[in-house]
Amino acid sequence: MLLQRIQQHFIDSADLKYQCAQSVAPQVEAAVGALLAALTGGGKVLACGNGASAGLAQALVASLVGRFERDRPELAAFALGSNAAVVTGLYNTFEARAVFGRQVRALGLPGDVLLVVTTQPQSPDVLGAVEAAHDRDMVVVALCGAKPGQLGPMLKDTDVLISVPSERLSRVHELHQLVLHCLCDGLDVQLLGDDSETEMDE
Repeated sequence: MLLQRIQQHFIDSADLKYQCAQSVAPQVEAAVGALLAALTGGGKVLACGNGASAGLAQALVASLVGRFERDRPELAAFALGSNAAVVTGLYNTFEARAVFGRQVRALGLPGDVLLVVTTQPQSPDVLGAVEAAHDRDMVVVALCGAKPGQLGPMLKDTDVLISVPSERLSRVHELHQLVLHCLCDGLDVQLLGDDSETEMDE
């Protein structure tokens, strides 16, 4: 019984990924374009999320500042939830909507990108971050589940919404991680060229 349940997790995850290869990939491509424009234009990426999503946002930043799969020059990125003193201090002093919002207003500039990873698009801190990004004339790339909630109507035509067609948190987290990997790989291909061509030449 347990073995079948475990196997079903693999099957369900694979099925959702196959579905998203068609339905979500165009938005991921648009997100790569938004990130590339910011990073090559002297801008930066500010990333945030809640809970497990915060971990995904931090992992993205680590790949941009460091490396994904190939060595390249560092890319400007910062995870808004990585400084515990700042986050807890803001939660203690201001309403939740200001926790990420004040950081975006302090650090964000026109031409930067705010990347939001969330399974709870109604969260005040997430909504506050998007509101602040628009105040700073930043582009927003938002990753969420099947229901964008209050987040959806806040986004502009210049923003990118990547909505995973699932309401199961574990599946959404898995797809968000894959999307973030695609973003990193897409940036590397645009900046360094397609490594598969080099392998073929060899």
